[in-house]
Amino acid sequence: MTWYFTEDVDTFRTAAGELLAAEAARNTAVLTLMDSAGRLGWWAEPDGRVTGVLAMSPPREPSPGPVDLGVVTVEAARALVLPEGETPTSVRGETAAVEAFAEAYARATGLPRTVTGRMRLFRLGELVPPDPAPAGRARTAVEADIPLVAAWAREFARAVGDEPAPDADFTEHVTERITEGRLVLWEAPDGRPVSMACVSRTIEGQARVHLVYTPPAERGHGYAAGATEAVSRAARERGTGQVLLFTDLANPTSNALYRRLGYRPVIDHLGVRFTGAGD
Repeated sequence: MTWYFTEDVDTFRTAAGELLAAEAARNTAVLTLMDSAGRLGWWAEPDGRVTGVLAMSPPREPSPGPVDLGVVTVEAARALVLPEGETPTSVRGETAAVEAFAEAYARATGLPRTVTGRMRLFRLGELVPPDPAPAGRARTAVEADIPLVAAWAREFARAVGDEPAPDADFTEHVTERITEGRLVLWEAPDGRPVSMACVSRTIEGQARVHLVYTPPAERGHGYAAGATEAVSRAARERGTGQVLLFTDLANPTSNALYRRLGYRPVIDHLGVRFTGAGD
């Protein structure tokens, strides 16, 4: 039983493709990240079966990128040692696996660990339109919206605790999503964009709703519900079998909203940061 690592996506797909396909929902983070990951890993049992996968994001100077665990057994998480020279600053994934890795890593390194977030993965069942419906309408974002959406993406990053660098430019980050028609804006009756929601590319039949954001001055009117319902419906209409999203367990408002729209819990996730790692 051992971990294997590669920087080559095709090698990773060949080794772990069966697990990625069989557990597409629970592997959503790895599937979404793998084409841009700095490193990919899989855990093989003695009989060759792959029972764990991970993706490590490229480093953001001066720190290494976070480690995202997909489906990983507690045993594999506890045995995870990254290639020499790669020191994780943080790890995210299903709660039991993250706890097992964090405990073993902290014991081996002496680094303190801090919980950065508790999330819940949801999967869409029957989509239910918001009731009452928010005023306004949804529309697909276009090229002219890029500056606004890039600014909102920066604000979103701050809101979820992922403080961007002062010179970080989110233009490239959102341009791809807009040009591929994956980002929806909600417009108030006067035509002002007041909320947004995005969906990832569909991989192995799953896609994940993200970048759900409403500026503080526009909150309380149901605009996020409208944008989320619209982007979820669009994903379904494109043939996506599993439409997923993560919610922050510390935010009861968003958890209740997504349940009303027809999303159902799958499994809880945990984020942990190792204090001093990469500093």
